[in-house]
Amino acid sequence: MNSPLQSLEQLPGLRVTVMGLGLNGGGLASVRFFAQRGATVTVTDMKDEAALAESVAALAGLPVRFVLGRHELDDFRKADIVIKNPAVRPDSPFLLASRAVETDLSVFLRFSPSPLIAITGSKGKSSTSSAIHWGLVAAGRKAFLGGNITVSPLGFLDSTGPDTPVVLELSSWQLADLKDMGVLKPRIALLTSIMPDHMNRYASMDEYVADKRLIYADQDQDCYTICNRDDPWGRAFALESRARVRWYCDADEGLPGAWLDPSTRKGWFSERGPGSSPDEILGGELLVPGHHQRKNLLGAALALRLFGVDAAAIRPAMASFPGVEHRLEFFAEKDEVRWFNDSAATIPQAVGAALESFPGPVVLITGGTDKNLDFEPVRRAYRKPRIIILLSGSGTDKLRTILDQDGIEYLGPYTELQAAVREAAARARPADTVLLSPGCTSFGMFIHEFDRGRKFKEMVRSVLGV
Repeated sequence: MNSPLQSLEQLPGLRVTVMGLGLNGGGLASVRFFAQRGATVTVTDMKDEAALAESVAALAGLPVRFVLGRHELDDFRKADIVIKNPAVRPDSPFLLASRAVETDLSVFLRFSPSPLIAITGSKGKSSTSSAIHWGLVAAGRKAFLGGNITVSPLGFLDSTGPDTPVVLELSSWQLADLKDMGVLKPRIALLTSIMPDHMNRYASMDEYVADKRLIYADQDQDCYTICNRDDPWGRAFALESRARVRWYCDADEGLPGAWLDPSTRKGWFSERGPGSSPDEILGGELLVPGHHQRKNLLGAALALRLFGVDAAAIRPAMASFPGVEHRLEFFAEKDEVRWFNDSAATIPQAVGAALESFPGPVVLITGGTDKNLDFEPVRRAYRKPRIIILLSGSGTDKLRTILDQDGIEYLGPYTELQAAVREAAARARPADTVLLSPGCTSFGMFIHEFDRGRKFKEMVRSVLGV
């Protein structure tokens, strides 16, 4: 499909249908962008007005037509362009009937002159991209962060420029929507660890990873692709990318890029060229817990160094990085019990990594909705918690089978989060860590993982009185 989006001057009078208003900002930003520039905008969503009340209210005063609780085929056939939500499958009959399909990201990439640092992977995307943005700002650079981290870049398009770097976190679905458009050419592309995810949407791991590969598909020798040397998928990506490959890994393997010193836990960088010497880019002490977070920050520090930030500025920035909401987020403490929100842990491997981050006893709140994932690879991790408290769901049913086979006791499953929180508060002892790390999606009980994390924090503070 040929896009009608060739210049901003073409937008007045353009007939635009936004498919999927949603609750996370992409739909809202798209509606504002086109409506404020004179386009004729229709918003359509299968959710009704009650479910989308907050988003609808945020668009008050804009000339927008709403079609909620249904889709009407004419809104797609007659539109000059349809802006789709990443969650909408590309084989939707409504999209197939459309003349041209874009996303908020593709629109941004068509019009923004900013240099891009793009990040994808299965886990660690948000922490890595947030740390890169944190480092750029700490180094005195004006920079923006958007994408899958629930911030639409259309909201800051007008503030971008050739000297304003943009950090984009990209999911596999967002990358799939950009395929063959020729709009994504990041100066630096970074791929974090690849693990099975979204197997309820993809037919195989190969199909899932094929979308991840799109992050470097249009790069060339003027760009960098950063690959995880400790991940087999990372080694495969390095063989395919036309960009200059740089590595990050757990130990020095003599390759250009960054590595961790196993004894000091510090991170080092070297191009390995004649006369080059290693630069320390990551100190031994960090605010965020866990080896996986140290590895994420090593990748972030490497991206910053390749972008031209001095090592002397990178080290203190990474040391002061506070982490990201819903990702091993420390948020409460009472009676020597520390509470962590890891609601963004939506695959079993993320639970295993979280549990390894705490040397002391853990009270684990876990479980939820299945997305066709396998708990077997991290089966042993569930032996570590002192207490396991389960939230109900189809994923929990699969986990219970393993726990029962291994003779691991648990409490629940609870159909309400508040009951699980009260149980954890009653059973936690001084020096315990209470950790919400579900390893499953949140559908059925919550809108999404962010809603789950925020409600968890609210309930904990209410129960603890803090």
